[in-house]
Amino acid sequence: MYQFKENIFQQFNSKVGQVAVLVDPEKTNTDELLLPLIEKATFAQIDYFFVGGSTVSRLDIEKTVNILKTHSTIPVVLFPGASHQLSKEADALLYLSLVSGRNPDFLISQHIHSAQEVLQLPFEVIPTAYILVDGGTKSSVAYVSQTTPIPRDQPSIAQNTALAGLFQGKKVVYFDAGSGAEKTVPAAFVSHLKATIDCVVIVGGGIRNIETIQHFAEAGANLIVIGNHIEKNTDFLLDLHTFNNQNTPKVDVK
Repeated sequence: MYQFKENIFQQFNSKVGQVAVLVDPEKTNTDELLLPLIEKATFAQIDYFFVGGSTVSRLDIEKTVNILKTHSTIPVVLFPGASHQLSKEADALLYLSLVSGRNPDFLISQHIHSAQEVLQLPFEVIPTAYILVDGGTKSSVAYVSQTTPIPRDQPSIAQNTALAGLFQGKKVVYFDAGSGAEKTVPAAFVSHLKATIDCVVIVGGGIRNIETIQHFAEAGANLIVIGNHIEKNTDFLLDLHTFNNQNTPKVDVK
């Protein structure tokens, strides 16, 4: 009989200000590209690798996860854009339901397609309410899913959408402005939700500097995801190492 695991979820829940690096296997899927990233990410003391993308093949997902697991002890969490983006070597799967949209394919249909395979795989499954927020550009997620992001000036819609997901049984809320966003998710979306209900919040999209990471940590985000900026500038991870050793952004919430 299937039993839910909670090791990675408990790590998410234990602190605010944790950091994940998002690896898109369409762009970064070879030893030549991944090994320097792994070395710098380990030096920077990041907490997780997220792996996924809007149009990534199963082969590229599996290859990327294999390289990460072979050369690093950092937990690898799948951040899938479709039901086929799975790998048995990953530590956990964010089981994303795009609750900010009204496209049934990304609310439940993709999940039905993968349910039997997920049942057989050894990784931890984390039910996640995925919420797209307007980041100033049309993201690949919005295009592929054919859904409209929540406007930045509508915090009540963002909060009610998050609450609805949590009341449905989701364990994590993920606010995402999308890859390459011009603007990040408003920090108030995070702080208002955390002041209302005890939950795990992940935030990503448009994060390009240490100050923004600190800002989201202070707002109560358990996990801040950096992707596009590191693809362009892996040396940002060296800045993150300096920051982690001069400050204490990871704060116990227990």
